[in-house]
Amino acid sequence: MKNVKVAAIQMNSGEDVAANLTRARRALRAAAAEGAALAVLPENFACMSRKESDRVALAEDDGAGQLQDFLAAEAARSGMWIVGGTVPLKSDDPKRPFAAALVYDGSGRRAGRYDKVHLFDVRVPESEEAYRESRSTMPGTRPLLVEAPWGVIGVAVCYDLRFPELFRWLSAEGADLIALPAAFTFRTGKAHWEPLLRARAIENLCYVVAAAQTGTHPGGRQTWGHSMVIDPWGAVLKDTGLRPGVALAGVDTARLRKLRQQFPALEHRRFAGK
Repeated sequence: MKNVKVAAIQMNSGEDVAANLTRARRALRAAAAEGAALAVLPENFACMSRKESDRVALAEDDGAGQLQDFLAAEAARSGMWIVGGTVPLKSDDPKRPFAAALVYDGSGRRAGRYDKVHLFDVRVPESEEAYRESRSTMPGTRPLLVEAPWGVIGVAVCYDLRFPELFRWLSAEGADLIALPAAFTFRTGKAHWEPLLRARAIENLCYVVAAAQTGTHPGGRQTWGHSMVIDPWGAVLKDTGLRPGVALAGVDTARLRKLRQQFPALEHRRFAGK
């Protein structure tokens, strides 16, 4: 298959899980109606709460739960591959679930799970914003590649975007496309979101499908939006801007192969170690 459509879904999720799932369902079905073969939901698509304890309370056992059932059912209904943003899955620490990006194939079968590796423990420069994600999230340890009918999908989440070695590993192992759910803060997103996304696409000669949260959330947190689909040459094929919506664009895997042959930068690496 040479050409497929992909969709990055942008949401303004709040504390009402049922309302968030309704919005996600509507966006997924709109993407499917436009012929998307893959849709990516944003980080924390089911709940953006002012209290981390609310997210912890949503944590599900691996393989069973409302959010996992929702993703499987929507994938099976549409025949579309879905990267389910992040879902809190229980760990050995009841106060620190994993932030799991779950990949479902078009039959509704789970094809992969990626637990967010890099956690957002920062103080944002020149602001009062500070985050300590590791207090409420267990970090993952392994990258993920999933083979779809039209190419190989690598998965990363939000703050992972700042660690190019993860993307280098994914591309070296065969990734054609990176799915990146996120909830970038407004301030850091305005400064760095697009440059980092384009850099990851350019340096790895791969497509990037980045699905983001946008707007103001409970507690006053603001996210940047601008969900994007970016091609291997760094061109932004679609940008949703600041409003909830769907960034839909085409992925040409034949062009990707040709580009990598004509411009074989990935074969010219000389420092592949640490």
